[in-house]
Amino acid sequence: MSEVAKTDQCPCGASKTYGDCCAPILADSALALTAEALMRARYSAYVVGAIDFIINTCTQDDGTRTIDRKATEDWSKNATWHGLRILRTERGGKQDTEGTVEFEADYTLHHLRDRHHETASFKKVDGRWLYETGRLKTTTVVRDGKKIGRNELCPCGSGKKYKNCCGKNA
Repeated sequence: MSEVAKTDQCPCGASKTYGDCCAPILADSALALTAEALMRARYSAYVVGAIDFIINTCTQDDGTRTIDRKATEDWSKNATWHGLRILRTERGGKQDTEGTVEFEADYTLHHLRDRHHETASFKKVDGRWLYETGRLKTTTVVRDGKKIGRNELCPCGSGKKYKNCCGKNA
């Protein structure tokens, strides 16, 4: 999770400032006009920690959300986000009611550089684009930095061994 000023380039990679691109969509003062615009805003929401936006832009199944709040918040907060690439879109325009966006989001989590590659389906409900489902494409994780031994001190600064701290669930 990082601070992004409205005058900074938008985290989504569009050639606009954050204030002219995703910020108004995240603040609910503007609608995402296309499925791709919603995908870009959702990526920016992960970068800035706007968890409610991520949850509220998902479709609902029988009254339950399709996304785990705690896992989403942990991922957003603990990852360092490196960029979003839109690989392709199908439909999802202003006049469409369904669309698909294939994208890659690069990030580092627990000293491991990874790429989230997904083909996401979007649906327009009552004039608003919502994330419906996604199909992940697996990638090879590349370590970003040296390997931490189980008995070394944890790099988080806790003073505990790595295996008893951040490496406990690794």
